Amino acid sequence: MSRRCELTGKGPMVGNNSSHANNKTRRRYLPNLNDVTLQSETLSRGIKLRISAHALRSVDHRGGLDAFLAKAKDSELSTTALKVKKEIAKAQAANA
Repeated sequence: MSRRCELTGKGPMVGNNSSHANNKTRRRYLPNLNDVTLQSETLSRGIKLRISAHALRSVDHRGGLDAFLAKAKDSELSTTALKVKKEIAKAQAANA
């Protein structure tokens, strides 16, 4: 399981630990990933994703999973999120 957000593409970053003596050692900054189930209004079911806490706030801010995926870039989304995005677009086209 990769340490990458399925909606935003946020992944590990690298930097330095700095001791009191100012010795530098390499370290990794890992994203705050959470396993969540987000509800889709169009599909009327839940989708299990592994997303960062920042992405969860962004989904709430944009008005839900459907609105977030409609504005999201395909290059940032995981394969699971891309499938859900296409399902939502197909269902919205059928309802319209």
